[in-house]
Amino acid sequence: MSSLETIKQKLSSLRSEVEETSAKNEELQAEVKNLKQESISKEQEIKSLTHRNGLLEAEVEKLEAGIKEAKEIAGQSRDHSTQNESLQRRLQLLEDEAEEADRNMRETNDKLRQTDVKAGHYERKVQALEAARDQWEEKYEEMNARYKAVQKELKDFQDEIGNI
Repeated sequence: MSSLETIKQKLSSLRSEVEETSAKNEELQAEVKNLKQESISKEQEIKSLTHRNGLLEAEVEKLEAGIKEAKEIAGQSRDHSTQNESLQRRLQLLEDEAEEADRNMRETNDKLRQTDVKAGHYERKVQALEAARDQWEEKYEEMNARYKAVQKELKDFQDEIGNI
């Protein structure tokens, strides 16, 4: 009888391990799903920042062209003091706008780099979690196979006892 109790204890232990492994597997799959969502979100943010960066670069080019044009006009109209003052103010305004656009572009590039770093970090984390999940799935399958083998042993043992 004690061998039957030992088998029952083994079965109980294996069932408990299978349940724990299944729960851990579900947790890891949920975490992988969350990390994939975060990764998608970060990729969208990267695309948005890249687009914004392109717009700012175009604006900088436009403003630089305006500055160049204003400088040319200022050079041609040195004789007209009032017009020259107006152009100087316009030039200053365009330079200020260009500096602001340049600063915005640098901030956007900075954010883009930070987002790239974060995205890389999350991708590595997703890969690590997927590897862990795969290990847990292998362990679950192994434990399930052991559980079935012990159940078969128990059935065979019960059949032998029944035949006695």
